[in-house]
Amino acid sequence: MNNTSKHIKLYKTIIIPILGLFLILASGKAQNYSELFNSANELYKKGQYDTAINVYKKIIEKGYESADIYYNIANAYYKTKNIPKAILYYEKALLLRPNDEEIKYNLQLAQTMIVDKINVLPEFFLKRFWRDFQKLLSSNSWAIFSLSFFIIALITFIIYLFSKTLFIKKTFFYFFVIFFIFSAISFSNSYNQKVNIEKKDTAIIMAGSVTVKSSPDDNGTELFVIHEGTKVWLIDELGEWVNIKIAEGNKGWIKKDDLELI
Repeated sequence: MNNTSKHIKLYKTIIIPILGLFLILASGKAQNYSELFNSANELYKKGQYDTAINVYKKIIEKGYESADIYYNIANAYYKTKNIPKAILYYEKALLLRPNDEEIKYNLQLAQTMIVDKINVLPEFFLKRFWRDFQKLLSSNSWAIFSLSFFIIALITFIIYLFSKTLFIKKTFFYFFVIFFIFSAISFSNSYNQKVNIEKKDTAIIMAGSVTVKSSPDDNGTELFVIHEGTKVWLIDELGEWVNIKIAEGNKGWIKKDDLELI
C-alpha cells in the first residue's frame, strides 16, 4: 500500500469520524443553548422574571454568552425594579454589541432612575471620534472586515507582481497599500474591542450608598458618597479594597463587595 492510500485510509477511519463527532457535539450544545434560551424567553413573557433570570444565567454558566442573553437579563431585572443589576447587564450587552441603539436606549432609561447624576468629563474630540468609530462594529465584525480586506490586498499584490504593464502595476500597488491599511485598521479595532471586553476595568455600584475613602482603610478620610447603579472605573486594588474613579474624574477607595464587575 503506497503512502497516498495510507493517508486516505487514515482520513476515512480516524479524521472523518472525529470531525463528525465534533460537529454532532457542537450541534447538540447549540441546540441545548437554544432550548434554554427559548425556555427563559417564555418565562419572561409569562412575567416569571426571577425564574427567567436563573435560566439565562445557566446558559452563561455553561460557557455561552451573547448580547441577547445579557440584554434579556437586564430587561428582566428592570421589570423586577432591580435597577443596579439592570444597568450592569445592559453594560455587559453593550460591550458585545457596542452600537446597538435599543440597548443604549434602555441603559439610558435605567440610568435616569438612579440617585447619582454625574457629569462626564469633556473628551478631546478626536479621541471621542475614534472611540465611537471603533464601536460601530463588534470585535467579530471588525475581524471579518480585517480578513476580507487582507484577502483583497493579497490579490491586488499578486496582480501587481505578475502584471507587465506599468499603469496596472502602479494602480494595483496603490490598491494593495489602501486595502492593507484598511485591514490593519480593522484588525486594530477588533483587537481593541476584544481587550475592552476582557480587561474588566469597569463596575457598577451594588450597595445602596458607598462612602469613598482617601485610603484603603476604614479610618481613611471620607471624600464623597456614591449610590447604587453608578458606573465606576477600576484603577488599582489592595486586599479587599479597590481604587475607583467616577465619570467626572473624582477618585478614592471602596470595598470590593460594594460593586460588581461589568
